[in-house]
Amino acid sequence: MNLFFRLIIICVGYVFDKRRLDVFGASELTFRTWPFDLDLNGHMNNGRYLSIMDLGRLDLMVRLRLMKTVLRSKWMPVLSAATIRYRMPLNPFQKFKLETRVVWWDEKWFYMEQKFIIIDPDNHKKDGAVAALAFVKGSFYDRKTKTTVPSSELVALMNVDPSDIPAQPSYIKSWQMAENDMRDLTKKAL
Repeated sequence: MNLFFRLIIICVGYVFDKRRLDVFGASELTFRTWPFDLDLNGHMNNGRYLSIMDLGRLDLMVRLRLMKTVLRSKWMPVLSAATIRYRMPLNPFQKFKLETRVVWWDEKWFYMEQKFIIIDPDNHKKDGAVAALAFVKGSFYDRKTKTTVPSSELVALMNVDPSDIPAQPSYIKSWQMAENDMRDLTKKAL
């Protein structure tokens, strides 16, 4: 993770901010685009979005009360896929909010949505606009058993009734089909 100072600030914030979420709640982190986030075009670098998304998923994991179990069990969070759509640039010193939430899960994977939302009260056209939207597919890898931790085990840790699984959104189903096609293409490349 190349966002060490932002990570420290977030971790210190946990001492003062004890907000907790249920599995359907959204983590919210506020950031500003700093000069070291910029690319040659003068707006936030496309790779920086992905790095900042790591912080959003970390925050979600803490607020869902999974961190102690993850650390104690020596589970490792892993991503299988990520896709992002850039809509508007995040300019230098632009304030923005990252919202991270679980959208759906199956027996192995959690599907999460991450939104970069512009905060600009002086510009009513941009304030609240989605600058980028991403979807990620992740799970936890158990280093002891060398297997993926079943989603049902994580859902049980969060005290969610297994019957409360949300319906799979059509956009996640479409993305899942495209992602499966890409997976098959990578297998052929070997």
